[in-house]
Amino acid sequence: MSEYTIGQAARAAGVNVETLRYYERRGLMPEPPRSRGNYRLYPEDSVRIVRFVKRAQELGFTLNEIRELLTLRSGGDEVRCADVRAQASLKLRDIERKIRSLQTIRKALSQLVTQCSGSGPVAACPILEALEPENGE
Repeated sequence: MSEYTIGQAARAAGVNVETLRYYERRGLMPEPPRSRGNYRLYPEDSVRIVRFVKRAQELGFTLNEIRELLTLRSGGDEVRCADVRAQASLKLRDIERKIRSLQTIRKALSQLVTQCSGSGPVAACPILEALEPENGE
């Protein structure tokens, strides 16, 4: 089994050293054993964990959600694929909700841009007027 220094592990995982340290502090990966010279020696599984974390982040999972996935990943026979599927389904619903929200924002902003000719004084800008709070807000 290969062991890596922090720099080697970071390079192998495609991250920088500070990212590796950050994941350790966040409890996403166990603290590696140390050499006689007190250097961290990362096992090969550490590189796999970091790659897993980065891929999960690309899919929109938060670090807390990734920690749960890692717990499921190492859960042994008690954990079923259905448990992982349930986590992914929750994330999918969250992403779909965010997409609907962004579509609403896009529509509102598009209407504001359409209302603004881009000419005239800034005091008469319909975009800025729309952003002004109403009386009582």
